[in-house]
Amino acid sequence: MGEEVSLYASAYAGLAVRERVRRQTYGDDLGQSGWLTVDELDRFGDWLELRAGARLLDVGSGAGGPALRLAATTGANVVGVDILEEGITAATELAQARGLGVRARFVRTDAGERLPFEDGSFDAVLSVDAMCHLPDRLSVLEEWHRVMAPGARVVFTDPTMITGLVTAAEIADRSAIGIYAFSVASVNEEFLADAGFELLHREDLTENMATVAARWREARERFADDLVADEGVTTFEGVQRFLGACHLLARERRLSRFAYLARRGSG
Repeated sequence: MGEEVSLYASAYAGLAVRERVRRQTYGDDLGQSGWLTVDELDRFGDWLELRAGARLLDVGSGAGGPALRLAATTGANVVGVDILEEGITAATELAQARGLGVRARFVRTDAGERLPFEDGSFDAVLSVDAMCHLPDRLSVLEEWHRVMAPGARVVFTDPTMITGLVTAAEIADRSAIGIYAFSVASVNEEFLADAGFELLHREDLTENMATVAARWREARERFADDLVADEGVTTFEGVQRFLGACHLLARERRLSRFAYLARRGSG
């Protein structure tokens, strides 16, 4: 295992160069630090059937860009949770700057623990590429079930599904970024059912992960000098190895990314 690299915390510093990296990576810049693209986010909003006044919980909200886009485009009220203070600070400032401070708030909390919300608080839950960082997945889903209203919908993506042979070195390239839980396809379906959810749809998003990983790595290489000055050589090189491994594994379909849409039961 190599030295741990701070991918997410570093994303909230050196904002000028990171904006340029994101524009070249995604085209439409949501302020994201992952595989999410605008077309995916809009599709997820449709799956969740968001409407004006709906209560949306975004688990692993990062700097808040995706949650704020959904608040602006659907009229939903959004609460985002993230473990990094840098993300919460950036998201709160962005909400104020966009005039969404009344309908969007962000709370620092560990999504692997009990959430600081009452039973039935939300009409929808969204979690993009955060589930892979939460090893106790069944407990996480049970907690989402608790804070959701009966009939509410949830969408989450899992970008670390083993669908081929993966070496220890390739796992290490990802694990150096932080905690990762790798799974097989049947695990998410089983845990959703055990937690009281009905699976409505599953979609393969692996090709998008491979494309974004390659673009992200190339964009960072283009602005290498500025990024090294901001985040240091160790983080820069570690993130580049991580993105290279993600691209290779996704392109060869050895590591896959899927989205899940499910509905909370009445129980």
